[in-house]
Amino acid sequence: MLDKPIGRRSLLRGAGALTAAALAPWPAGCAADDEALTFFFSANPDERDARMRIVDEFQRRHPDIKVRAVLSAPGVMQQLSTFCAGGKCPDVLMAWELTYAELANRGVLLDLGTLLARDPAFAAQLKSDSIEALYETFTFNGGQYAFPEQWSGNYLFYNRRLFAEAGVPAPPRTWDQPWSFAEFLAAARALTKRNGSGRTSQWGFVNTWSSYYSAGLFAMNNGVPWATPRMNPTHFNFDNEGFIEAVQFYADLANRYRVAPNASEVQSMSTPDLFAAGKAAIALGGHWRYQTFMRADGLDFDVAPLPVGPRRQGRAAASDIGTTGLAISASSQRKEQAWEFVKFATGPVGQALIAESSLFVPVLRSALDSRGFADAHQRVGNLAVLTEGPAHSEALPVTPAWEKVAALMDRNFGPVLRGSRPAASLAGMSGALDEVLRTP
Repeated sequence: MLDKPIGRRSLLRGAGALTAAALAPWPAGCAADDEALTFFFSANPDERDARMRIVDEFQRRHPDIKVRAVLSAPGVMQQLSTFCAGGKCPDVLMAWELTYAELANRGVLLDLGTLLARDPAFAAQLKSDSIEALYETFTFNGGQYAFPEQWSGNYLFYNRRLFAEAGVPAPPRTWDQPWSFAEFLAAARALTKRNGSGRTSQWGFVNTWSSYYSAGLFAMNNGVPWATPRMNPTHFNFDNEGFIEAVQFYADLANRYRVAPNASEVQSMSTPDLFAAGKAAIALGGHWRYQTFMRADGLDFDVAPLPVGPRRQGRAAASDIGTTGLAISASSQRKEQAWEFVKFATGPVGQALIAESSLFVPVLRSALDSRGFADAHQRVGNLAVLTEGPAHSEALPVTPAWEKVAALMDRNFGPVLRGSRPAASLAGMSGALDEVLRTP
């Protein structure tokens, strides 16, 4: 269950290349005297190809604007800091919901509000078609620093065959009618199998996201937000009883109930591979796992909402906002061209391409409800988990201090999730976190 931090939060180099001109190395791709509009993003190989479809279609419709795509290496924030300080900041850059505030706070990102005010037709279209929670994620200190371009919230994948063979009822189909922590645990227990020597041959549950984020997602589904307020928080709620209860429940899945791999077991296995091979019945993850599971031989899977804890009973289940956006560099010399590209990628045409890719969940309602998105997900019976997921998402904190906060969480959640400390020990972290928030 304590999966290594991989997936969309890892910044992959990507394998192979499309053409020498299509994906430029960083120094050449962001040279200040280059005539091309530079677009900086992070992606695995499949995602890279899907994003290049958007670039290619934009250039077909705007032959006067040349776009040079720049694929990031690991260490995105350090890259951006180094090259923006050196006058080589990309014109358009991918923004992550947890880290963009640091860039906005340092003046790296352009406030798009001024451009939006000059383009009332696009502004009206965006407002009517957007999902408010995702759009507002990139609103910081009164500025609009990015527009969302894909949703990567988390939910559950489940193996239909394993559920049927065990006689376990299928999970709920919608966020509005979720299952409880108790029902989830009962299913995971029934779906966990051990051989004669006591070795686990089939896990009831595996986590494919970063573990402390997943634990916090369970807390969110016990009615407790991570921090108060969401924007520029002054306090993290790790000392809240409901938060502690939910994190303890999550840790107990591995350490007490043994329905999920523990920390030492995860070191020698890949949790996504366990689910893909039919050796795990339920997997927590985001849409970035869809391609892996879709390609797995003989895997019959569907998707389901997360369970809710006793303090959230009677309310819909929640995912995390989990979105990336597109931003424009404040130092860009091609702001008008950048604006046209951002509008295209986050508007109806770009979002339609996102919907058809099967690699991303779009952020506009029209694209979510489109035939293209449905056709790209024909194997999913519970399509509403994806189409309604963005609207059932709740936000992680937005603060310039996020990287320092994440470092503290990494150190303090580890012993809890390994079972060497109770979740109540997280309360002791609150003071240190509050100090970080006061002096980001």
